[in-house]
Amino acid sequence: MKSRARGANTSAAEVQGITAQGIWIYVQGSEYFLNHQDYPWFKGVSVESIFNMVLLHGHHLHWPDLDVDLELESLRSPEKYPLKSAVLHAAVAEKPRAYRKGRSRPVRA
Repeated sequence: MKSRARGANTSAAEVQGITAQGIWIYVQGSEYFLNHQDYPWFKGVSVESIFNMVLLHGHHLHWPDLDVDLELESLRSPEKYPLKSAVLHAAVAEKPRAYRKGRSRPVRA
């Protein structure tokens, strides 16, 4: 008995998994790992927000719930994109040194 030939791939982009270190995505036949160190936008957010990913124009990944956009070229050739975004999200940004736990005002060093 012969199996039927596979059909066309219906998913151009999908999230394949989430780990404590980052997320795995599959896009146009290639798999990519986005670690939390380089892509902090995906750390500590809901699973639904991460899985809500769309591929726009064949080269642009968009997470509407997170307001995150990534070009596929930056995943394919990260060495061409050495600059990293500074994340000012409260969950990721460090507290200023002048503030200490339990104090409402800055303390002098």
